[in-house]
Amino acid sequence: MTATNDVPRLAPTFQDGPDEAALRTTAVALAGRITEQLITDHDRAADPESVGRLVDALLEERARTALIRGGVEFTAADEARLRRVVLDHVLGLGPLEELLAEPEVQNIHITGNDPVTVDLGGGHREPRPAVVDTDAALVSLVQRIAARAPGGERRFDTAAPILSMELKDGSRLSAVMPGIAARPTVTIRRHPARYLRLGDLARAGMVDQAARDLLVAAVRARMNLLISGATNAGKTTLLRALAGTVEGERIITVEDALELGLHRHLTDVNVVALQGRPANIEGLGEVTLAELVRAALRMCPDRVIVGETRGPETIALLNAMSMGTDGSMSTVHASSSQQVFAKLAAYCAQAPERMTPSATAALVGAAVHLVVHIDVAPDGDRVVTSVRQVVGSQGEQVVSDELYTREADEPTGEMVCPPSGQVGRHLARVGYPMRRWA
Repeated sequence: MTATNDVPRLAPTFQDGPDEAALRTTAVALAGRITEQLITDHDRAADPESVGRLVDALLEERARTALIRGGVEFTAADEARLRRVVLDHVLGLGPLEELLAEPEVQNIHITGNDPVTVDLGGGHREPRPAVVDTDAALVSLVQRIAARAPGGERRFDTAAPILSMELKDGSRLSAVMPGIAARPTVTIRRHPARYLRLGDLARAGMVDQAARDLLVAAVRARMNLLISGATNAGKTTLLRALAGTVEGERIITVEDALELGLHRHLTDVNVVALQGRPANIEGLGEVTLAELVRAALRMCPDRVIVGETRGPETIALLNAMSMGTDGSMSTVHASSSQQVFAKLAAYCAQAPERMTPSATAALVGAAVHLVVHIDVAPDGDRVVTSVRQVVGSQGEQVVSDELYTREADEPTGEMVCPPSGQVGRHLARVGYPMRRWA
C-alpha cells in the first residue's frame, strides 16, 4: 500500500452481511490503536500525512495477520474504504462522516444507539444504521468532536449538557446529554450544496410572483424585515435568498453558528461574518449576540443581518434597525406573522433591560417595516403565506396590516391591502407599482 491521502471516498454502503460488519469492527479497532499512539505524540496528531502513514502501516500489519491466520480478507475497494473510515475516526467525525458524505441528506437525527433518521427534503425521511454501539459511545463521540470545534474547544458534559457548534463543513451540530433528554440526542443540520437564489425559491413554489415582487422591492427600498416560521420552515433559506439580491453594499452578519454563509457565497457585496462564542471550560470568554450586534454598528455596515433573534439580542437588533441601519433582517420563531410581536415582547421583557410591553411596542413600531411568514404545506413544501406591514404602535400593541396572504396548499396568494405610510413611501421610491390599488 502507498501512503497517499488521495483515496477516493466511496459511496456509503449499509448491507447487513458479515463483510460490512467485519470492516466496521476492524476500522474501530484500528482507530483505537492509532488514537492511543497519538495521545503521546501531539506533533503527529496534528499532521494528517503522518497519521496517514501510521494508518497504512497498521493496515499492512492487519493484512499480513489476516493472511497468516486466515482472518477476514477485504477486496482492494474494501481496503481503500477501510483506510478512509479509519482516517475519519481518527481525524474526522468518525461514523458520522459517511452520513455527511451523502449529498442528498439535509438533516441527521441520532438518538443513542438507535438507527439514525435522515431528512432528504420534501418531508421524506429514511432510516440508516446506528452510528454507535451504545449511548455512552455517542456521548464520547460528541465530546471528541466538541474538543476539535473549529472555533475552539467546547464543553459537553453534565455541567454543560447542551451543545451547539459548527462543523468544519459549515453544518450545525446540536446535542443534549442524558438528564436533559432521556437519552443522548444529536441533530445535524446541513447547508445546501448550492445556495438557493430567489428565482430558485420561486420555481420551487415558496414565493409566487406577487410575494416575490413585494419582497424584492422591500430589499431594494432598504426596509427592515423579520422572517418568521416554525423550525425548519425555511427561514434561513429565504433570508439568504433575499440577501442575495443586494449588490455593492457592506453587510455584517451576526450568528451563533455561521449558517447563512453569505461571506462564502456572495461576491457582489462586502460581507463580514461575526459569530457568538460560549464560555470556555473555565467559564470565561463568552461573546453574546447582543454584544456582536452592538459591535457590528461600529463597523460601518449598510445592513446588519442577525441569523436568528431569540433572546437579549432582540433589543440590540431593534435598536440597530431604528438607528438608521435600514435594510437589516433577521429570523424569529413564530406560528404566524401576528404572533411575532408577542415573541418580540417576551424576548425584550426577559432581557437585562426588562423593557415594558409599551416600550417594546414603540420600539418595534419604529424599527420593523415588514414581517414575512413561512408555513409548511401538508406535502412538506415551504410557502410564504403572509407579509405584514408595521404601521406603528398604540399602547402595548403593535399596529399592523396584512398586505399579502396565501393558503399553504394553494399555488398563489394575493395582495389584500395596499402598502401605506412609510412602507408605501419606501416602496413607491423604488418603483413598486402602487397604482394597482388606485
